[in-house]
Amino acid sequence: MLSFSKSNFMMRKNSTPDSTLVSDFIKGNENSLEVLIKRHKQRLYSFIYSKVLNRDIAEDVFQDTFIKVIRTLKKGNYNEEGKFLPWVMRIAHNLVIDHFRKTNRMVTFKNTDEFDIFSVIGDGNLNAEKKMIQEQIHTDVRALIEELPEEQKEVLIMRMYRDMSFKEISENTGVSINTALGRMRYALMNMRKLIEKNKIILVN
Repeated sequence: MLSFSKSNFMMRKNSTPDSTLVSDFIKGNENSLEVLIKRHKQRLYSFIYSKVLNRDIAEDVFQDTFIKVIRTLKKGNYNEEGKFLPWVMRIAHNLVIDHFRKTNRMVTFKNTDEFDIFSVIGDGNLNAEKKMIQEQIHTDVRALIEELPEEQKEVLIMRMYRDMSFKEISENTGVSINTALGRMRYALMNMRKLIEKNKIILVN
């Protein structure tokens, strides 16, 4: 278990940037990590607890998160350009997913032509368990959309984010409704491949 020394925390000013503390820790100053943990502990723990809804599990995930943080930093694999907290939150998010995977409480989507990622992430009635990292899923999916061919991306955004009908899409893009439908189909097929490639987990 990680130990937190109040006296060591007092040695650091709250204004010290995360990037400086990370750099100091990598250079061997163990106290720097304690400052980082204290600075972000409440927010990170609250995030984890809101997903797992169990204090013991939240404590375990919190500890595992910083164990992974320490190992990554000591291996010299940290390259988040100073964005320490988002990086740590991402690690925690992945560990929460691992927890649900192990307990069979989350599953990946079915690989069928009828699969629609937006019907999954757009469900406003998901229970607390399945709401975990929904916000992150939206961010991940939106980033993947940017990798689509321009014509497919255009149709998908119009349909899913602007709620336009295929008739409206047809009129706005200057193509037939069938062509718009075809582009949408290929867009969803390519999104499914990208999701598999990037190992993004969607809740059912």
